[in-house]
Parts: sequence; C-alpha cells; structure tokens
Amino acid sequence: MGKKKKTSGKWNLKKILLVAGSVVLVICLVVGFIYYKTNLEANFFVQGDTHKYLLIDRDDTFDDVVVKLQETGTVKNIQSFVRTAKNNGYPENMVPGRYELEDGMSNYMLVHRLINGRQTPLRITFNNIRTKEVLAQRLSKQMMMDSLEMINALNNDTLLSRYGLTRPTAVALFIPNTYEVYWDISPEKLMDKMKVEYDKFWTEERLQKLNDVGLTQLEVSTLASIVDEETNKKDEKPLIAGLYLNRLNKGMPLQADPTVKFAVQDFSLRRIYSGHLETDSPYNTYKHAGLPPGPIRIPSTEGIDAVLNYVDHDYMYMCAREDRSGYHNFATTFEEHLKNASKYRNTLNQRGVQ
Repeated sequence: MGKKKKTSGKWNLKKILLVAGSVVLVICLVVGFIYYKTNLEANFFVQGDTHKYLLIDRDDTFDDVVVKLQETGTVKNIQSFVRTAKNNGYPENMVPGRYELEDGMSNYMLVHRLINGRQTPLRITFNNIRTKEVLAQRLSKQMMMDSLEMINALNNDTLLSRYGLTRPTAVALFIPNTYEVYWDISPEKLMDKMKVEYDKFWTEERLQKLNDVGLTQLEVSTLASIVDEETNKKDEKPLIAGLYLNRLNKGMPLQADPTVKFAVQDFSLRRIYSGHLETDSPYNTYKHAGLPPGPIRIPSTEGIDAVLNYVDHDYMYMCAREDRSGYHNFATTFEEHLKNASKYRNTLNQRGVQ
C-alpha cells in the first residue's frame, strides 16, 4: 500500500509540472506573438514605385510625429507603432530629419531608424535666381530651414568672410547644379558644402584662364551674371562677354540694361527709359564705370565659362535684333550702333511695347 501512495504522489507531481510547463509555454507563445505583431510584423505599406517620407521638425513633439505618420497614409496600425516607440524610449530621443518609409517596414525598423537619425538625403536644385531673397525662398521650400534663417546667413558678415565673400557677392558661392544634402541641414553647414562645391567647380583649368581675362573669380561671376541676363543663347554668350571685356579694358561704362533692372528691382521692365538711367545705385552701370559690387543673379556655369572663354573681337556696342530672335546686332562704332538701336526701337513702337 505504501508503494502505491508513493508512486501516485510522483505521478501527481509530474502532472503539475506538465501543466505548469504547458501554461508557461502558452504564455511565452502569446507574449512572443504579441511582440511579433507589435514590433516585427510589417506595419508600413507603400504602393507602387512612390516614395513616402516622414519629415520631423526640430520643434515637433511625439504626438506631432504620430499625426504626420498617419497623414502619410502608409501605417496600418498606429497604436502598435506608439507602443513600440514608447517601449524603446523614442519620445525622449527624437532626432529631426527626413526619413523614408519603406514598403513592408516594421515598427521596430522604423523606430530604430528614427532614434539613430538615419535620414534619407534629398537632392536640391537651384537656377535662374536673381536675388538672395528668392534663393532663400527656393531653398526653404526644399528643406527644414526657413527663408529668414537663410537670409540671415547670407547677410552675416562674419560667416561670409570665412569664404572670402561680402553681402553683394554672397550668391556667387552657389554654383547652379543638383546637390545631395540632408533635409535638416543648417544654413551655415549648407554654405560650407557650397564652398566645397565652389572650389571643385573652379578647376585648375578655369583658374589659369583668369590671367587672360584679367578678372578675379568673383569678378568673373559678376560679369557672367550680366551676360546671362543679356541672352539665353549659349552660342552668343562668349561674344557678349568679349564686348563687355572690351569696354572694361577701355575704361568705358558697361551700360548694361540688366544692371539697371537690378538697381530699380524691377525685372519686368521691357524698355529702359532715361528716368531709369538716373537711378542712383552702384549697380547702375550707366552711372558708374566698372563692374557692379556683385552678381545681379546667380550666374550659370555657361555664363562663367563664356567669360573665361570669351570671343576676342572689336565690338563695343550691341542691341537686341529687331527680328525677335533673341540674338543681338553688334557694332564697333557708335554711329553703327545708333542705326541698330533705331531699328529695334521702331519694332518696339510698332508692337506697342512700353
């Protein structure tokens, strides 16, 4: 009888251990399933070949991030993301930036991307820009910085001196192209990058041509900006550059109409009248000999190379052609120029251009 009780007791202990083990296993499976569903299961879905990004500003709160995520239309279960984010301490470790949301991404993958600040860079482009204000607006539309921050940097004498620039020459630092940067880059860091790109653009070959032209890099950029404003015709730019170099070398005023438009800050002018020519501005090349204080726009690479590779000729005057082709008539004498100007003026009068 004693042996049966002992055997029965062992059997009951085995049952208890088996049940307990089963319960623990079930709990582990449930916990594992919940962990997988919350952290590792795909929770973000991007349709087709589109790209979706989460943009986090420096003053965003965690609640702002949650709202922005929902607005992307990519998240399946926002509450599971919130749990994963909080469990991993993300609300206390937010990093501003531009983050790509990939198809099939889990909460865990996204949270760790956000905590580690693993941004996706973007490509910025700028061209056909006349003023610092327009440049700042164009950049602020593509990045986190606001236009006022960029304007302040472009007018910061201490910062500009680091690059050998002044307020009038600041825009020369920005060589038109496409650049890869991070969305949250600061104006100062952006200008540091532009200086690196500026130095890359000014190759040894370009630098050697400065002696022949007789201008500094910044002066070339200033003249190139005038050439760019005079014509869109690539093949005519070296010809116009040569004309202005002739006038500079002879000490003649450039008398470039685009500089007058810049002086009066009215780029819509289609005709320049005597009143415009009286504008008292260092940019008015009818009143002041030599180059203006700085570029009247961000010069194109074509414009810069046109100055460096100018056509050597004897032309001193030019006037837009009357055929509306966008090209110019060139002249070596003032008398010949007056004839060309008369033909163009008559065409404008016939068309009623004011």
